[in-house]
Amino acid sequence: MNPMRMSPLQSAADTPARPPATGPGRRVFLKVTAAAAGGLTLGIFSVDAAQAATAKAARSVAAGPEFTPNAFLRIAPDSSVTVIVKHLEMGQGTYTGLPTLVAEELDAAWSQLRVEGAPADAKLYNNLQWGPMQGTGGSSSMANSFEQYRQAGAAARAMLVAAAAARWKVPAEAIAVKNGVVSHGGRKASFGELATAAAKEPVPASPKLKDPKDFVYIGRHVPRSDARAKSTGTAIYTQDVKLPGMLTAVVAHPPRFGAKVKNIGADGLKGLPGIRFVVEVPNGVAVVANGFWDAKRGRDALKIEWDEATGFKYSSSDVLAEFKRLAGTPGAVARNDGDAAGALARAAHKLDAAYEFPYLAHAAMEPMNCVIRLDADRAEVWNGEQFQTVDQGAIAKALGLEPAKVTIHQLYAGGSFGRRANPNSDYVLEAAAIVKGLAAQGKRGIPVKLVWTREDDMQAGYFRPAYYHSLQAGLDADGNVVAWQQRIVGQSILDGTPMAGMIKNGIDPTSVEGAANLPYAIANLHVDLHSPQIGVPVQWWRSVGSTHTAYSTETLIDELAATAGKDPVAFRRTLLARQPRHLSVLELAAQKAGWGEPLAPGRNGAKRGRGIAVHESFGTAVAQVVEVTVDADKTFTVDRVVCAVNCGLAVNPDVVRAQMEGGIGYGLSAALYGEITIKDGGVEQSNFNDYRVLRINEMPAVEVHIVPSAEAPTGVGEPGVPPIAPAVANALAAVTGTRLRKLPLTLGA
Repeated sequence: MNPMRMSPLQSAADTPARPPATGPGRRVFLKVTAAAAGGLTLGIFSVDAAQAATAKAARSVAAGPEFTPNAFLRIAPDSSVTVIVKHLEMGQGTYTGLPTLVAEELDAAWSQLRVEGAPADAKLYNNLQWGPMQGTGGSSSMANSFEQYRQAGAAARAMLVAAAAARWKVPAEAIAVKNGVVSHGGRKASFGELATAAAKEPVPASPKLKDPKDFVYIGRHVPRSDARAKSTGTAIYTQDVKLPGMLTAVVAHPPRFGAKVKNIGADGLKGLPGIRFVVEVPNGVAVVANGFWDAKRGRDALKIEWDEATGFKYSSSDVLAEFKRLAGTPGAVARNDGDAAGALARAAHKLDAAYEFPYLAHAAMEPMNCVIRLDADRAEVWNGEQFQTVDQGAIAKALGLEPAKVTIHQLYAGGSFGRRANPNSDYVLEAAAIVKGLAAQGKRGIPVKLVWTREDDMQAGYFRPAYYHSLQAGLDADGNVVAWQQRIVGQSILDGTPMAGMIKNGIDPTSVEGAANLPYAIANLHVDLHSPQIGVPVQWWRSVGSTHTAYSTETLIDELAATAGKDPVAFRRTLLARQPRHLSVLELAAQKAGWGEPLAPGRNGAKRGRGIAVHESFGTAVAQVVEVTVDADKTFTVDRVVCAVNCGLAVNPDVVRAQMEGGIGYGLSAALYGEITIKDGGVEQSNFNDYRVLRINEMPAVEVHIVPSAEAPTGVGEPGVPPIAPAVANALAAVTGTRLRKLPLTLGA
């Protein structure tokens, strides 16, 4: 791997921006005893109940042995079927989609199914797309589990049928299974009644799977398995966990990236109730107290002197200036087809465009949190866990344990958008450092809940990198695209992480996805990349590289169509002639949106327009047509979005539609408002008051249309996000003639 290009903005301590939270030098420097009552506690579950919630999906089963044919399901004597889901449920529907596959092949009744999050065990529950690693991300849950969970259900069914065949002395082929009942003629048996005998049958290596024409659940509506618990407040999130003797920790982080603790003044803690310990952690100082508000008051009362000698001292304007400088020089080549420079020089018409993309916060509804307990020779973690293998290994290393000695109880997560899949395990290692510090003072075994506030995550978390794109494209005299040159400048989210090995020849693939694989038929195409090292902590954000590449490519394609005097849909159709998935969504979205038909007039003389964008990410193609209204004062509204998605076989169409709708809302938040700005090395935004997100009254009417397909399913958690911003920008350009090349979008005064 070639070394990453260095930037003048880099200081010696800038990489990594956040030092790994490992090493033995963490200390408890202050112990405070207080007789005051503890503060507010949100958790309502005891340790036994919390463990039961993860181990038995918060339910009781009939006593007796369970039938466990494989790592993915159990059948209890009461005929309930527990599906062990290896992917985190953070709103995207894995606790419904993967059990659907098991129920289908098992021929179970949907009411029989229960769901349990899998423990951290990469040998059993690895992500098949990632190799020997367990985790959720990249919209891979359904794509990598489709065959695996179907086979798990089919194997269990075959064993139940074999047990019934032996009991009734009839051929297995003569036995029927429907809605959880095994039958032959007038004889019937439940799964529970056959479970003990089925456990003695050999596990089939290659069980026969259903013909798609016989599907009962796949491709049809089934109720979400998590809907009732989330609606009634019984779903278990990290914040709900309360263990006996548990304390709560809040951390003071440096106001400037890369700064270190120099001195801690704790006089302000005197007289405050509930404060128990103060612990220095790798990236700040933790106050440990009886409850959250006690801990927060204590944290806010600390007087910390920060050593800023190695801190990041630049502002967003400095970062952008450096990016623009780099954009004037050649980068590492990600794709080079034909002779883009020569074709551009000969082009009849040339377009030159530059795009600016700000840092973005993940802004998940549930900020980062983690419960951890360190005992004599093991640790237990309760968490909405997205990166099991990475976090388990990091915690084990920090605590001097073998990974197998770190048990992770997987709970629900209140959103993530990539934030909980942190390659540096930042907040979970912060929790580990706290209990390690307590253990050093003889306080081993005290469970601690680490809670980040919204402000903590907004200002001390990790961000979608800022980017700058420089593009040049050329048309011939007939309006055909003959040249495309694209230069991307932005931080690598892989450099300095355990995944840096994915960087090849100076190319972080996540920085160029959506551009280096541009689907349009352009013979002369060149894409290169600069990855400057900047002291701002960054990581993936929902739809990763496509968050910026879809915008630059789809708005420039639209501008090329206008320059050529061609309809934007017809222009794309020609360039996508060899891309059937892209074509399928382009045609469907245009048809359902009434492309080419006149729009209803705007109110009070306001102007209305349509725009379209099509993009593929994570194997799924999505096209969106947007209708906007622009008022005389240049304010505008997004009125309607027509979305077409080709994700292969839609296992649960309702989940697919929900993910497209959610992705559109999330993408609109970023398109209209999203911007993290840096001033003198610190983040200026703090909460939703100054980091706006889309409000419910601003959500447009959304229609989602799914292209019928028999192909293997691909992901839907992220692909709905990328097309929305360029579709809005193209609609605004259709009304105003103005091409917007900076996000968030504004038409100005």
